[in-house]
Amino acid sequence: MRRTRDPHLAEDLAQETFVKATRAMLGWRGESPAAWLLAIARNVLLDHVRRSRISLPLPSPDALGVPELIEDAVEVRDVLDRMPEQQRRLLTLVYFDGFSLVEVAAMTGRSVSSVKTALWRARAAFAESYGARR
Repeated sequence: MRRTRDPHLAEDLAQETFVKATRAMLGWRGESPAAWLLAIARNVLLDHVRRSRISLPLPSPDALGVPELIEDAVEVRDVLDRMPEQQRRLLTLVYFDGFSLVEVAAMTGRSVSSVKTALWRARAAFAESYGARR
């Protein structure tokens, strides 16, 4: 409430914090529960601030010299759909859903370093598949 100055927004962010904490509970390694929960709350607030920034309209794709933006989005989704389930899920959690590596590690029951390595491999596989299509 102190950060948002809006009781309704504070309630929504608190709810989102507890949802993320519940999802990540299995990966909690017994550190300070208050610090762990506050870190999740801070990340939820930062995500909200990033999402709510005023955005300027983008120039048209033709003006940017990139008319195939829509085709690229379809191509990205197609490459993701062809990837192994674990790699696709990892890329989706991090890049589409916005979870941190710590949160993904907690959700999957893996260490942060193994998630980081798996993400690196998934990105490399995606880049290889995407590059082969071009």
